[in-house]
Amino acid sequence: MDVFTATLQSGLASLASYLAAHVLLCLVPAFFIAGALAALVPQQSIIRFLGPDTAKFVSYPAAAAAGSLLAVCSCTVQPLFAGIYTKGAGLGPAITFLFFAPAANILALSYTGVALGADYAIARIILSLCFGIGIGLLMALLFHRSDHARTTASATFAERSGVGRQTLLFLGFLVALLVFGTLKVQWLTLPLFGTVLPFNGLAAQNLLDRLVPANEIKGEEGLSLQGLALVGLLLAIGAVARRGLGQVDSGFTRQTWAALGLTVATLVFAALGVRVAEEGLAVTVTGRTLAVSLCCAILITLARRFDAWDIQQWLWETWRFVKMIFPLLLIGVFLVGVVRSFIRPEWVQFVAGENTVLANLAGVVFGVFMYFPTLVEVPIAKMFLSLGMHPGPLIAYLMADPELSLQSILISSAIIGKLKAWTYVGLVALFSTVAGLTYGAWVDGTPLTTLALIVGAGILAPIIALQLIERSRAVPFH
Repeated sequence: MDVFTATLQSGLASLASYLAAHVLLCLVPAFFIAGALAALVPQQSIIRFLGPDTAKFVSYPAAAAAGSLLAVCSCTVQPLFAGIYTKGAGLGPAITFLFFAPAANILALSYTGVALGADYAIARIILSLCFGIGIGLLMALLFHRSDHARTTASATFAERSGVGRQTLLFLGFLVALLVFGTLKVQWLTLPLFGTVLPFNGLAAQNLLDRLVPANEIKGEEGLSLQGLALVGLLLAIGAVARRGLGQVDSGFTRQTWAALGLTVATLVFAALGVRVAEEGLAVTVTGRTLAVSLCCAILITLARRFDAWDIQQWLWETWRFVKMIFPLLLIGVFLVGVVRSFIRPEWVQFVAGENTVLANLAGVVFGVFMYFPTLVEVPIAKMFLSLGMHPGPLIAYLMADPELSLQSILISSAIIGKLKAWTYVGLVALFSTVAGLTYGAWVDGTPLTTLALIVGAGILAPIIALQLIERSRAVPFH
């Protein structure tokens, strides 16, 4: 019974810490960005850059850019991948989109930066960009004959509608809201002014410290009074957003305005500095508080310039992303807390405590067979890091987990064929291992020339092997 109680407490503590943490300032704006992309940006304005006749220096960066703006996992990206592939996108850019969207979308990168640190987020985006484009180019090279036949027979993109200046400005300030809420620079964290409220919260904070204790070794952040208030605000938003945003396509209601008002209040409150002190509750206004408040005010002004129907669709799409991702995310975070109570640091250190090929392969295999929904790989990675996993295998895991799962492999096989799908799986596994070895070697102080040789060998080996396979075949790949 004691084991069950401790396990349940660990799971609930993980969930409470997650809901109350500063990740709110990256998750909430990112959901609204994803909704705006789905509702306000025409599909043709994205996929027209991925056509087979588009220059490679345009199509591949465009595929990565489109993927970075979509909050999707390895399964959710499959319908989008099928759509652009069947409408005439080249295999290479489509594969780059398939790789980059789950690995380095705006949600994943911002959350990685907040939870693990900016160095991991930078490594993730650089490695995902290099290897995502590299895998796309390899796939296009290996299967160019069958892909040329497919794209020649398929219809080309007819419409070439662009994104309006008003939409771009709106998206820009949504991204600015996310950046200002998560970026750790001096002018954002600098206290501007503060006050002390006559509220004795020491007893309540001590109770929270006992119920949800902080543990830096296991990555447990604990729960503050401000965090508890943020959890309450989130529950209030969920209560009114179910009808206010979920049914907004039928018209604006009081619940709609209540959900939006609570969302703005939650963001501003999360950007405040709140600390329990002996003399009372110390509240500090920082540069982040003003930046978040200003962005919210500008976004409200810009939203009024759109047609009511566009705003309704934006809010509805945002709520759709929340319903699709957030519940699974909460379940995953709870399970992380449960699993964390059983894992011993010496196990992780034994399997992946060093930057070896086997350790990086272990990170890749774990990412494939222990699939987690969007963003859940980040708290799990944080747990592994706190338990002694080397940064190299950790990057290998972060590269493989969002990309591959058994169900996504089956779906990809149905879309592009078994040979292409399993070739893609092999390339992702290989490049994830190389990415882990490269980053781990850099952390350990390996010279850049040696790293360049490792990466070059990792890229050259599959090119030579698969080119030989292609030449030995008498018919194009199917």
